Amino acid sequence: MDRGSFLGRFIARRLVQAVPTLFGVLLLTFLLGRLSPSDPLQLMLAGQYDVTPEDRESLRHSLGLDQPLPIQFLAWLWQIAHLNFGNSFYFNRPVLDIIVERIPNSLQISMIALIITVLVGVPLGVFAALRRGRIEDHVIRVVSVAGHAVPQFWLGLIFVLTLSVQLRAFPVGSMNAVGIDCGLCWDRIWHLIGPVAVISIAGIANLPRILRTEVLEVIAQDYVRTARSKGLKERMIVARHILRNALIPVVTSFGTILLVFFSGSLIIERVFNWPGLGRLTFEAAVGKDFPVVQAGVVISSVLLILSYLVRDIAYAWVDPRIKVR
Repeated sequence: MDRGSFLGRFIARRLVQAVPTLFGVLLLTFLLGRLSPSDPLQLMLAGQYDVTPEDRESLRHSLGLDQPLPIQFLAWLWQIAHLNFGNSFYFNRPVLDIIVERIPNSLQISMIALIITVLVGVPLGVFAALRRGRIEDHVIRVVSVAGHAVPQFWLGLIFVLTLSVQLRAFPVGSMNAVGIDCGLCWDRIWHLIGPVAVISIAGIANLPRILRTEVLEVIAQDYVRTARSKGLKERMIVARHILRNALIPVVTSFGTILLVFFSGSLIIERVFNWPGLGRLTFEAAVGKDFPVVQAGVVISSVLLILSYLVRDIAYAWVDPRIKVR
């Protein structure tokens, strides 16, 4: 079987396996919204005192809320399949329009944090392994453990209180200063430093520990000793033999790293008042805006499942030993 057909079968198999996971996410999201103590109809009509009981029953029937839960779930799935998440109770706008506006803001933080994590975490992991047992190795390991142990929300609050409020070195929150509206100008970059730095710390804390272990395992292999016995330069051995093979298992850890970014962005966006998808979902949950909460959970879950799919494809691409299973 050639490599192209193998990857095609591998991607098809992973897509089929993702269907039950997505169905489970949709089912739980629907049940949590329907079985909560709050009545969706009551939330929709909040503040409207001129609605008669007959009007309420008519609206309940038109929304299908008087149907059995299985029928409501199937109707909701049909709407989700057509990207119809309904209207927000609070904004009184289509939910999809609101989320489409917020997703680019969240991606700005997550993607930049991911790039920084790779650019910083990979060299630190390799350096710690090559300096095993020395002071540099111990320092990197201690910093990694500390960065992994510190909660992101606490670190974000400390950043805001010290560097933003007391020292006034960075903005307190939001995406731009008042009166400034730009896509990627210096003011936007200045506002990005806080949330990106806090989210990156979690990834940088995990990646060097994983990569250090893999590099140490690769160094002990026979082909590395053979390369050194042939007189190859250490830089070439690290780049072509050690790092290339050590990165293969690290690809599998990117699913966990991406999960940290997705879950961490919800908290960090709230701490830094960043108008992204995470903050929107949090505020909708507090305000019991069920359509926004359901849409936010579904879209975030889909993005996370896709990230795992990309991880599996990348793993199969870089490691020819992988078989379809």
